[in-house]
Amino acid sequence: MENRFDREMKKGVLEMLVLNLICARPTYGYELLSRLRDGSGGSFDLKEGTLYPILYRLEDDGLITASWFPGAGKTTPKKIYQATQAGHRENLRRQEVWGAFTDTVTKLLTGGNTL
Repeated sequence: MENRFDREMKKGVLEMLVLNLICARPTYGYELLSRLRDGSGGSFDLKEGTLYPILYRLEDDGLITASWFPGAGKTTPKKIYQATQAGHRENLRRQEVWGAFTDTVTKLLTGGNTL
């Protein structure tokens, strides 16, 4: 069972991870869920109800677009998400912010700076 600290840390990085995956290649919701779960060894095993609000926010912010593509044969159509140019720029910016943040936290945790 996860405690509040674990949940809040994951919640804080989910949007960044989702945007990064979409920037890597266009994808659809179920594939995002699978890639997050498998790529994290199960740490990010999300429900659709967690993922879709993130996708809607990214779309509302102009960082991704969504288009419906027909399914092949009897498969259902899929909503494919892809990053906009602004999304690619924001993805790089967030990675820089994350890198600086994690460096600072690591420094503080290992005694590099004292509080």
